[in-house]
Amino acid sequence: MPPDAERHPKLPAMLFRPLHEPLESLARRHRGTLVAAAAVLLAGFGITAIAVAPLAPDAADLPRRTVTESIAPPDLPAQLEALAAHTLSLTRSDITRGTDTAESLFARLGVRDGQAAAFLRGDPTARRLLGGRGGRMVQVQTTAEGFLEQLVARWPSEAPDAGNTHFTRLTVSRAADGRWEARTATAAYGTEQRLASGSISSTLFAATDAAGIPDAVAVQIADIFSTDIDFHRELRKGDTFSVVYESLTADGQPVPWNEGAGRVLAAEFVNAGRAHHAVWFTRADGRGGYYGADGRSLRRSFLASPMEFSRVTSGFAMRFHPVLRTNRPHLGVDYGAPVGTPVRTVADGIVVFSGWQNGYGKVIEVDHGNGKTTLYAHLSRHDVKKGQRVQQGQRVGAVGMTGMTTGPHLHFEFRVNGTHQDPLRIAKSSEAVVLDGASRPRFDEVVQGVRAKLALADSLNAPVVASR
Repeated sequence: MPPDAERHPKLPAMLFRPLHEPLESLARRHRGTLVAAAAVLLAGFGITAIAVAPLAPDAADLPRRTVTESIAPPDLPAQLEALAAHTLSLTRSDITRGTDTAESLFARLGVRDGQAAAFLRGDPTARRLLGGRGGRMVQVQTTAEGFLEQLVARWPSEAPDAGNTHFTRLTVSRAADGRWEARTATAAYGTEQRLASGSISSTLFAATDAAGIPDAVAVQIADIFSTDIDFHRELRKGDTFSVVYESLTADGQPVPWNEGAGRVLAAEFVNAGRAHHAVWFTRADGRGGYYGADGRSLRRSFLASPMEFSRVTSGFAMRFHPVLRTNRPHLGVDYGAPVGTPVRTVADGIVVFSGWQNGYGKVIEVDHGNGKTTLYAHLSRHDVKKGQRVQQGQRVGAVGMTGMTTGPHLHFEFRVNGTHQDPLRIAKSSEAVVLDGASRPRFDEVVQGVRAKLALADSLNAPVVASR
């Protein structure tokens, strides 16, 4: 409102009167024309509204029609014939027992086939399944009614040169003429890697058992580090270990015999705060061995023990002789072990004696050159002959109790130029084999790969820390 509006109340009317009066005059003179224009304008809005309205018809006004069609199902006999073409086959597995018969084994496997059982009893090849002490893997395929379709069994190879590398596979199936047939084949083991770790509270075997590690792996760990660690006297509570090892498989299935353990590929053992490492490495010449992370071989000129794992029952010292009942020097080391335990030579050499020596009983003596010889006494058998060349770790005999002895054990001596020496000291002071420079780059790659695996294995033994 203008500033003078309050003082002049009639001012707004005066201001708008010049505009209002002409409009009123115009409306009176052209009243008919304005009405017609308004009608045309409203008609235009009406047309626009009609243009945007839905053009589809109402669904309720559409015509309706019912369609009926008959469908004939397939013939019932045809359906049954098609179903019969897809026969049901069942697969079951079990492990044989020493007391098994064909009937008892088939009963556990759900096989109800008298003809197959008779074949298993009568055929010389198939009958091998039920021999021995059991522990053989068996897998059968049967019909829904329990009739045998195929049987496959696997067990360690009995071939003398198979070692721990092959297994025997027995297959029982029907031939083209409908008769049963059995055949055997020798196949190589497969392998898969496993990781494990543990800590020492009493003994190595107690710790590996607690960690679920096979005894065969524990034996290898002790053997690998035996030159640096005395597992009888130097273990400490709280010592830790991590290991990467192979687990054997037969046709892709883990084997139950020998605990399914293959070679240790890498290991770490922390003894009294000091870490010892071992990595399996195969050189360019095809010979494999264990090396430290620095490339220095853990294989010494002489092994620490003539057996993979055993206990020292009498050391290199004066002692009271259990048979002669007198105090006299004990010029070797005695290892207690059951009869038949393999005995190996501690170094390369030539067999210079294989026979009987008075109170020593059955003896093997090996010349290693440079005036060094070893003697293995009280054996139950000889596995090498005089003049035969042997390599370090090769089996030369087995533990026994022949000669002058009160129980089964191995008496082991080490002589240098005819003078008896302490075998344990000789082993620890022997020289290590150094990895050649040409193999070092490939070895470093292997070490880098196993470091990560050992770290992962060690994490399995790490204590769980609760968080709040």
